[in-house]
Amino acid sequence: MQREAPPTADTTPIVIDVWADLACPWCYLGKHRLTRAVQSRPDAERFTIRLRSFELNPDAPRTPETIEQAFIRSHGGDAAVVVQAEQRIQRLARQEGLPFDLDRPNANTFDFHRVLHLAATLGRADSFFSRVQDGLFAGSLNPFDGEALVGAAVEAGLPGEEVRQVLASDDYSDAVRADSEEGRRLGVTGVPFVVFDDRFAAAGAQSEAGYREALDLAARPAAREEE
Repeated sequence: MQREAPPTADTTPIVIDVWADLACPWCYLGKHRLTRAVQSRPDAERFTIRLRSFELNPDAPRTPETIEQAFIRSHGGDAAVVVQAEQRIQRLARQEGLPFDLDRPNANTFDFHRVLHLAATLGRADSFFSRVQDGLFAGSLNPFDGEALVGAAVEAGLPGEEVRQVLASDDYSDAVRADSEEGRRLGVTGVPFVVFDDRFAAAGAQSEAGYREALDLAARPAAREEE
């Protein structure tokens, strides 16, 4: 059971910006670890996770392919390398109680990110991202199928017709590109990349303990004196 925050505790809101991509396995683990770290705090309501778009492979085809095919297309060489890496991450995920399907599809994520920006305007970005990413890694959802993505969006609280309108247009394309460009200005080359309260960043998927330490630092009044 979470403890109630002391009456004198600082209640200043803190935004955590998370640059992430849908199909990134380390984003999958990192987001769950960060969420658990936030939820474990007595002042969890102070923290807002704001998801930011960053395509790891913007040249990926829209037609789904296997993880091995995607690796060979992007890097060449032996697919055994990515299989071994995937198996390692699968073991980590399972240790943390997360499903991890090695046979999940891979494709271009730009349309997903456009819908994510629609979700953000409705206050449903975290719910949408989590539902789609969790379904992808569990092997229960192919988010690269338009109607499957619409269905997941509706389950996350988005209006289906608005989602279809986004997918049939170029809506939010500029917003996706702006997120990625901002990330690159900050030095992002891989994700997850987490910025705490516009003050300091953590590159890569940290442990849950590591995220807890970062949250402690972000929440310390001394870290906010210059404001």
